[in-house]
Amino acid sequence: MLLAVLCLLPAVPAAAQSTSKATLDASETIFSVLAAIGNCGYEAASAEPVHAQVEADIAKAVAASKEAQAASAEMCAFYRDHQQPDSARDLAQYVSLALNLGEPPKFTLKVKEADLPPDANYVLGFVPLLARFSELTNLRHIWQEHRYQYDELIMRFHDPVSKIILATDVYLRLPISGYVGRAFTVYLEPMAAPGQVNARNYGADYFMVVSPTGNSLRLDQIRHTYLHFILDPLLLKRANAMARMAPLLRTVQTAPLDDIYKRDVALLVTESLIRAVEARLAASGKNAEPVRQRDSDKAMAEGYVLTRYFFEQLIKFEAEPTGLRDALPDWLYYLDVGRETKRAENIRFASTAAPAPEVMAPAKPKAGVLDLAEQRLASGDYDGARSLAQRALDQKQEDAARALFILARAASMNKDIRGARDYFERTIEVARDAKLRAWAHIYLGRISDIQENREAALEHYKAALAAGDGTPETRAAAERGLKEPYQPRPQSQ
Repeated sequence: MLLAVLCLLPAVPAAAQSTSKATLDASETIFSVLAAIGNCGYEAASAEPVHAQVEADIAKAVAASKEAQAASAEMCAFYRDHQQPDSARDLAQYVSLALNLGEPPKFTLKVKEADLPPDANYVLGFVPLLARFSELTNLRHIWQEHRYQYDELIMRFHDPVSKIILATDVYLRLPISGYVGRAFTVYLEPMAAPGQVNARNYGADYFMVVSPTGNSLRLDQIRHTYLHFILDPLLLKRANAMARMAPLLRTVQTAPLDDIYKRDVALLVTESLIRAVEARLAASGKNAEPVRQRDSDKAMAEGYVLTRYFFEQLIKFEAEPTGLRDALPDWLYYLDVGRETKRAENIRFASTAAPAPEVMAPAKPKAGVLDLAEQRLASGDYDGARSLAQRALDQKQEDAARALFILARAASMNKDIRGARDYFERTIEVARDAKLRAWAHIYLGRISDIQENREAALEHYKAALAAGDGTPETRAAAERGLKEPYQPRPQSQ
């Protein structure tokens, strides 16, 4: 049956290659972002010849012009200031950014800034620096010179990706035709370190950025993300069934799962089903069953406590003609939550779990350290806010300007005027966000007013208006400061 399906696959002669529901492609935008951070010290060490050739071409272009050297130095200073201690996380934030940018040379945002995923927002200031660097090094020409090598990679890996996608469809008895209004795209990018995989879900679309390792790709992770693509919408729309399974969350609190699975039962159910499908597809032949059982038991021990239930349903499913779309509602309806809760309570969880190749989505971002610091500040826990903001600043995990701004406000609330002034001034030095700069000036203006230095206060209010933040509340606060000196509220208020 799989062979017959493969014979129906259309031949696509150039560039992007389409499978039944997936597209294998390359992106100039992703190339530009990753080539730029490679120029700044991101270590990839790819064995693909194109990697070294692109790096050499960029180095030659930078050396040819003092303007290009200056643009490279400024861009790389930003990269170093926002570099993560872990290279995979360092890459991930720039992949998120690239997937939300339009084509060169403008690299315009595809979404509103407020809708960017948190990791992309953290490095948003890289965009204008990249645009300038790209222009001065003629990065588009370098891309065009090497595009044929990307096309060769796409042709090389088209069949393996097609086969694993179609084998999954055949096993689950899904329609061969694609999904209208939805996309699953795999981008090949050898400028990333070999074997790196980044998966993202933005709206109805799923994206992967994958770097080859020699003649192989992480096909297991491609299948994992594809299973999310086809199963997420089927499960997430069944809110009543998910709510009925909420008691299972209590059983996984000591499991080595990411916390998000301990809070969201829909994610736990979906991942358990995916692990069950992966276990059933783990091996073939007469000796396959012990391998499948082992993988199922491993998933249960890691905390995906419905894997065994779905594994058992899939065994029956394999002997029936029904497709997954028709079978899944019955699986959820007849699932005995009490029985599965007892089974979960008897599991001896593993001490650690293998990192899950999860699909990162901006819809439910985990609260960052600075988000928690803001919450502490709002609740009146100024010392707690200061501690969290300082930790984020020391570990270079999040936006340094935002951390300094929180430290400044915490110092102000603790009546440490000297400390507040210092932090606000440092905020202005490093902030690329116009609103942060504007409000740092407004607070400095108010401090100057309290210290009866009206001339300095007026300069700060004027600087706030000139910072570029056009929101009404910012403009009103700055104009009010220009009109009359700031008067702090009485302590009782």
